[in-house]
Amino acid sequence: MSRSATYRAVLCRELGPPERLEIAALPRAHLAPGTVRVSVRAAGLNFPDWLMVQGLYQYRPDLPFVPGMEAAGVIDEVAPDVTSFSPGDKVMVRMRAGAFAEEAVVPPNQILPLPSTFSFEEGATFLAAHTTAYHALKTRAEITSGQTLLVLGAAGGVGLAAVEIGTLFRARVIAATSSSEKLALVQKAGANHLLNYTQLRVEDEVRRLTDGRGVEIVFDPVGIAPESALRCLRWGGKLLVVGFAGGHIPSYAANRILLRGSTIIGVRAGEAGRQDPEMRRREHRELCALAEQGRIRPQVSEVYPLEQCAGALRRLADRQALGRIALQLRAKG
Repeated sequence: MSRSATYRAVLCRELGPPERLEIAALPRAHLAPGTVRVSVRAAGLNFPDWLMVQGLYQYRPDLPFVPGMEAAGVIDEVAPDVTSFSPGDKVMVRMRAGAFAEEAVVPPNQILPLPSTFSFEEGATFLAAHTTAYHALKTRAEITSGQTLLVLGAAGGVGLAAVEIGTLFRARVIAATSSSEKLALVQKAGANHLLNYTQLRVEDEVRRLTDGRGVEIVFDPVGIAPESALRCLRWGGKLLVVGFAGGHIPSYAANRILLRGSTIIGVRAGEAGRQDPEMRRREHRELCALAEQGRIRPQVSEVYPLEQCAGALRRLADRQALGRIALQLRAKG
């Protein structure tokens, strides 16, 4: 890696639409004790990135800031007291912000080895979505073989991860999305039943597919209308509230929750990991083992250069992408 005094990064100087983002040359950070420097080769785009640059996400970094929650690259330098990684190691990096840049300086506990089965683009789009889906389905909902799972927004990054993980645990997966092209993608990921919610009412089709009983688990990163979500659940079912990509925050009627014996579970995977680091280490060990075995893999459909970050975020927000979008950064020689 070049020893230039600066590196390129996407910079958010003011909150607003992604078109206000700029490419800036930032000074290289000092390598403090207990940190490593990663030469970033790819970064993953997530819906919270879109929200964060507008000031609409729960985590609001001080301005100016570099957005981006996950990346992959090669360790360039380690502080003398770091023994768990070495220069040249290929790694994945998880961050609250800062990934849309040519380098990142982070502590080792934010780094995981890149699975040998992954490209940098796949490594950069793995941790956020798959950790969220795995935490929601396995840790929170305790999904088991034979249960029926409804995944809303199934062709998005976290929805597609949920389809893949639900299939891995041998659940019967109903995948709901908005076009035939997206349905083909979720079918490839292992969905048992496909539901186009622009043509059918979700709750009607779910009741038909389950002989009127409903599903054990609804995975909702969209924010579906609350009456629809609860009608999809069987008695004692679990609704996983993962996000509000649809732009509306639903309110659930307590009487309907009571009458159906339902459980509504809020899923904030990042904060859960900060509250319980050992749980997060366990989840990451299990996810990385599955990736190494070739049993799970992010579906990267589009790759953009750093300079086109704003347009890539716009495609993500407009739900034009299938699967995951990555930024590719120039390798420095």
